[in-house]
Amino acid sequence: MSQAAENVTEYHDLDGAEMLRVSDLHAFYGESHILHGVDFDVRRGELVTLLGRNGAGRSTTLKAIMNMVGHRTGSIVINGTETLAMKPHRIPRLGIGYCPEERGIFSSLDVEENLLLPPTVRSGGMGIDEIYAMFPNLYERRRSQGTRLSGGEQQMLAMARILRTGARMLLLDEITEGLAPVIVQALGEVLVKLKERGMTIVLVEQNFRFAAPLADRHFVMEHGRIIEQISAAELPSRREHLNSLLGV
Repeated sequence: MSQAAENVTEYHDLDGAEMLRVSDLHAFYGESHILHGVDFDVRRGELVTLLGRNGAGRSTTLKAIMNMVGHRTGSIVINGTETLAMKPHRIPRLGIGYCPEERGIFSSLDVEENLLLPPTVRSGGMGIDEIYAMFPNLYERRRSQGTRLSGGEQQMLAMARILRTGARMLLLDEITEGLAPVIVQALGEVLVKLKERGMTIVLVEQNFRFAAPLADRHFVMEHGRIIEQISAAELPSRREHLNSLLGV
């Protein structure tokens, strides 16, 4: 891929334009074939979920988009740019922020040092004051080391760090897992605010009660492929069917 193609970072200003298209995506870890032809799309400003039972391939799908798996085939188009041959460090420059399940904050640094660390990959990243307005808990703990934060505060910090970079699409992996209900509620309020700011969000989530009111569309995964797409409007009539798919 040419340098010019790799450096494409401009966003189209068309609301509803396609932000991400994954087509016939296969992913492998060594000899293990994990994704078996994943197909889905995400439009600008949408929040979509990837739902499914453990082992369905949801987290691997996010890692494959970021080129963090052993081998991929198929097509991953991010805002009009094919990224399958793109090196992993180039992909965030397209405005993609990835928040992995393990969070990856620097435990020896305090909250504000963690926030000042990420490089700006494109213009439009949130300033420190904006971050603190969105995450008041982080302002209160700004001088606390990463090791002294609760699980919920660590999750907020991991998300806030991405927002500093200028990312416009967020890939969020199990952000509510193991957190207290009050923190889960706060994270839901943050996602609503981010959506209001025009962010595009792909949410891998086990807590369907948390995800249901937030999402425009739900994609259900099973055995490494998407088996159902359910819109927010269809959800009330298909809730029972969805619960059976998820084993709820």
